Amino acid sequence: MEHLPIFFDVKAQPCLVVGGGPVAWRKLEHLRRAGARVVLVAPRCIPEVQALIDVGAIAHRARAFVPADLDGMRLVVAATDDRDVNRGIAALAKARALPVNVADQPEDCTFTMPAIIDRSPVVVAVSTGSASPVLARMIRARLESLVPAGYGRLATLCARYRDRVKTRFAAQRDRRRFWDRVLQGGVAERVFAGRLDEADAAMERELAAPDPSACMGEVYLVGAGPGDPDLLTFRALRLMQQADVVVYDRLVAKPIIDMTRRDARRIYVGKERNAHTMRQEEINALLARLAREGHRVLRLKGGDPFIFGRGGEEIDTLAAEGIPFQIVPGITAANGCACYAGIPLTHRDHAQSVTFVTGHLQDGSIDLDWPSLARPRQTVVFYMGLMGLAVIVERLRAHGVAAHMPVALIQQGTTHMQKVYVGTLATILDKVAADPPQPPTLVIVGEVVRMRDKLAWFDPEADPERGATTPILP
Repeated sequence: MEHLPIFFDVKAQPCLVVGGGPVAWRKLEHLRRAGARVVLVAPRCIPEVQALIDVGAIAHRARAFVPADLDGMRLVVAATDDRDVNRGIAALAKARALPVNVADQPEDCTFTMPAIIDRSPVVVAVSTGSASPVLARMIRARLESLVPAGYGRLATLCARYRDRVKTRFAAQRDRRRFWDRVLQGGVAERVFAGRLDEADAAMERELAAPDPSACMGEVYLVGAGPGDPDLLTFRALRLMQQADVVVYDRLVAKPIIDMTRRDARRIYVGKERNAHTMRQEEINALLARLAREGHRVLRLKGGDPFIFGRGGEEIDTLAAEGIPFQIVPGITAANGCACYAGIPLTHRDHAQSVTFVTGHLQDGSIDLDWPSLARPRQTVVFYMGLMGLAVIVERLRAHGVAAHMPVALIQQGTTHMQKVYVGTLATILDKVAADPPQPPTLVIVGEVVRMRDKLAWFDPEADPERGATTPILP
């Protein structure tokens, strides 16, 4: 971190701005919105600045800067169109230990002004350390849509009740859970809708509710996608930050695990072929027990929890025991890996349907509807198909699929470990034997694989931050 982010209280404080152009106008507007008493030094001003002077919103000294202008100031902004003048002002301010900002001259600044999202009293500041103000503004624009104006009203309500909540709940854990429930429940929704009287009444009811330590917890069944953290949904991210306990499996990328709340307890329940850390029945019971103890439990699963993820079994247990739960779908491996490999699962010229099947061997065989999978003009995606690849090839060819049918095997798709093996039913086994892939892998069979030559776009080596889905130890 190159700069220490702080929020500076300048209410009713004299702050000097030198310059009367567009940059100075933007700077002084930030100061005015923060409640500063702005003193402007400039011989000439643009109309927008002059309008503020005319109504007495800012004090104006209609002349060039002199060192005495620094007397009594709390903060200084140099925004003239002369770099040497700006540098001289900065040097004088530093000599007096005054914070100084110089427009477009980061080397002369002791502080920078970030891009701001103002939802007072909620304020979000975005800075790139002067590396790229344009990038900071782009990030701010994205965040604007995620921070509605109602958050300011919600923060004001929180401030009114803060002391009462501290009195009501002595334990920090209970206070945090109370605020989590309030800020994501009916109280917040009423504030966002402008029904502030109803929000106050709802807050009173929440304060009168039983001790939250005696309350039932909840389970969040969240699909983590195929590996790239950028593919998580907004809802998944929100619940990942709420959970007290994280129960995760082998296929969840480490960077995604790292996005959960830092103080959450983490429990690894990964399963590999013939090596299960915990049986599925034990996982189901664990989730139920943790929720009954009052925890908010994040069950984080690779891909989508309802597509070969056994999420249905876990939720069935919770429903039977009356335990609250939420389900957040994720991008399944078939969709994510195919997209990152440049292979469309359907295409008007090649495939009018797509079938997802599991290639997981059971007792040395794969019990599938092979005649159906051998039909033409479709794409077949085999999950967990690496160990049974020889059987898949043999059974498809035995049911009439041509030896030249294209096949792709995708290793750890969407991550920096992604590797794509392309061949045919006649050649893919030799390619895999010559360069064994690392699980997890996905097998795609169909004419759509031919599209990869034109559509491949993802370079895994270009982004080492993307999370590999190699086995994660507890």
